Amino acid sequence: MKKSSLIGLCLCALFTVAPTQKTHAIVWVVVKAAAKKIIKAIDLQVQRLQNKTIGLQNAQKVVENSLSKLKLDEISGWVNKQKDLYQTYYDELVKVKNVIAYYQEIRVIMQKQVDMVNECREAYNLFRSDSHFTPDEIIHMGEVYDGILSQSAQNLKSINLVIKSFLTQMNDASRLVLIHEAGQAIDENYTDLRRYNSSNKAKALNRARDESDLLALRQLYGNMD
Repeated sequence: MKKSSLIGLCLCALFTVAPTQKTHAIVWVVVKAAAKKIIKAIDLQVQRLQNKTIGLQNAQKVVENSLSKLKLDEISGWVNKQKDLYQTYYDELVKVKNVIAYYQEIRVIMQKQVDMVNECREAYNLFRSDSHFTPDEIIHMGEVYDGILSQSAQNLKSINLVIKSFLTQMNDASRLVLIHEAGQAIDENYTDLRRYNSSNKAKALNRARDESDLLALRQLYGNMD
């Protein structure tokens, strides 16, 4: 079974299990690990493409240098013979640069995925350590975080589809649509996460018993501003 399929099955299984603290941790670890795996694959592929770009640029320089050394009466005939080769180098260079740009966009999206998991874990741990929340409220928070991350995990499927598309005949317009849709979705998930964290923080501050308690809460949640 392919690893991407295995990740998908794990996510589906985890999101159907009754939520517990341990389950939350496993879910977040799986989502983060999958996102990091894609980032690593992207970095490796970009490095290969950058090396290929250097090779293509060097090939172009050879062609251009050869042109500059020819006499005017020789250029016309030489160009006719080399035009196809030169155009091939140019077209390939443009194609490789476009692919690198796509990969860089995808990497930004996946890094946001990783950052979201980190923020979920940090916020959840902070709220769990705050006595102003009841156990039931903490359980509900874990369920909300799981829901946000389960939605964002759908981006893994979209991004994998884009990456695989470089081996198929998918056109650039279709790739851009998938990338932008995934990017917009993760941005919306991130906005929901931060809005939810702000709401919980405000709730805790409103429940402060006195000034010293309020100061302690502000120090606790200082990094969430």
